[in-house]
Amino acid sequence: MLSSYPLWWLALPVLLLPIWWHRQKRQRLKAEPLATARFLPSAPPEQLRVWQWRDKLLLLMRCLMLIALIAWLAATIFPWRGDTVLVDAGADRAWVDQQIAAAGFGGATRLPLPQDGLAWLRQHERDWRSDAKLLIVARANQLAMPARLPQFSHPVELRTTAGQSTAVAASESHVALAAQETSQQAWRSLFAAFDSAGNRANRYTLAAEPGAATTLIVWDALNAKPPAGWHAPHWWVSSSSTSAFPELAKASTLIINGITLKYADSPRGRLWTSDAFPPRDADTAHALYEAWQKLSPGPAPAYATPSQTFAAARSALPAIVNARPVMWLGVVLLVLFMLERILTHARRN
Repeated sequence: MLSSYPLWWLALPVLLLPIWWHRQKRQRLKAEPLATARFLPSAPPEQLRVWQWRDKLLLLMRCLMLIALIAWLAATIFPWRGDTVLVDAGADRAWVDQQIAAAGFGGATRLPLPQDGLAWLRQHERDWRSDAKLLIVARANQLAMPARLPQFSHPVELRTTAGQSTAVAASESHVALAAQETSQQAWRSLFAAFDSAGNRANRYTLAAEPGAATTLIVWDALNAKPPAGWHAPHWWVSSSSTSAFPELAKASTLIINGITLKYADSPRGRLWTSDAFPPRDADTAHALYEAWQKLSPGPAPAYATPSQTFAAARSALPAIVNARPVMWLGVVLLVLFMLERILTHARRN
């Protein structure tokens, strides 16, 4: 069972109240009349507080009743929001006010637009009353167009404006280069060419040893075995160093862009080898770059969502299908309440 409102579970410390109540007992001291008491000033009777467990079964019933009540509240939906506007904090304020007034949401509650606003609204739509309407006012590039048209149980109007384009930050790849002196320059020239290719969208940083951010290790050390602590997602092994990696004996073959690559998985990472390591001319280097880009595709760009209106689809299922009033918890709560009343009445008699 999922909790629609898990914050209700923070009320569990309320269980301390019946425990505290059952741990105390007020016992009146018995007054014995004395012959000389008439010469003493009158005093009210005193009470002595004695800590002991009382009515353990009744205490158990009351604790279980409180737990059942909290669980029922946490699992029950209480729609409380009315007409609401989700506002992009980075949008122009004058344009936002204009769109809200034009849509007739001048008196609606305003909320900041969360990240991935459409998915967030789909997940929390249960908080809105059935007659509520929603308006989303945001820059177009703040809402990625979903692959499928979302369905909501409330009418949702989306108004977007073209925002300033955001420059794509260049990514950085860390490479550990372990090569003999005769091939060092060839490898460095290769990654320098990689830096210049692709509009400098990816920058390659070379180091002598791998670190936590290293994604590629180039091993060209004439059959010398690499240190045991070296690990990376990918290894480029020159054809003269394959004997140091027994996994390459059963490597699979892949031909991309005219480059023949052999690869095998190992505890150190995925091993790659080719006769083109390192490339000996510019054409081979260019073909190797294109082949490696095909093997390492970047994420697809997100398309901005245009202004549109989502009609209420009453057949749309809620994001949490079992987030509804739990009937059996209500029955358990009622039974526990009846037992608690019976035990309380029996104790008094």
